[in-house]
Amino acid sequence: MNIVNFNISKRAVYNEVAKTTSYTGAKFTGDDDAYLRIFTTDEDRLMLERFFNEASASITDLVKPFIVSVSTNSDPAELNIDNNYDVTLELSSRYDTTLNGSVHDAIFSFFVNLIIAKWYRFTNKGEEKIYADAAAHFINDINSKIYYRRKPTRTLPQ
Repeated sequence: MNIVNFNISKRAVYNEVAKTTSYTGAKFTGDDDAYLRIFTTDEDRLMLERFFNEASASITDLVKPFIVSVSTNSDPAELNIDNNYDVTLELSSRYDTTLNGSVHDAIFSFFVNLIIAKWYRFTNKGEEKIYADAAAHFINDINSKIYYRRKPTRTLPQ
């Protein structure tokens, strides 16, 4: 069996969400209040905390057959920027460990896109579906990678 760990930094996720929402708000034309409405600020993080917890639950549900350990979510009424999502999985011995970086990146991107989609439900309805579809894509990507099996190799007798 292969034991793999994926740690998703909440701080890094929130920074990426802030960058994306800032960029979207700044590039929005025809609405003078778009930047202030769309950009996520530190004051919005309590709402984002709930979205982070929902993303954590989605990933946990996806990988539950393989879980050795998983971190607990923060209380959604309190902001704990250092409470990362950490999951350890026991995958098949034929799981391709060279995919670990790609799986980590897909999980990270899922968190970012799901949080943005949920945020845009309130602030930028026109782009909500784009990010929700991207989050769904990353779920499928993660699923296909953790279930991927390398072909067995034969060793010839000497």
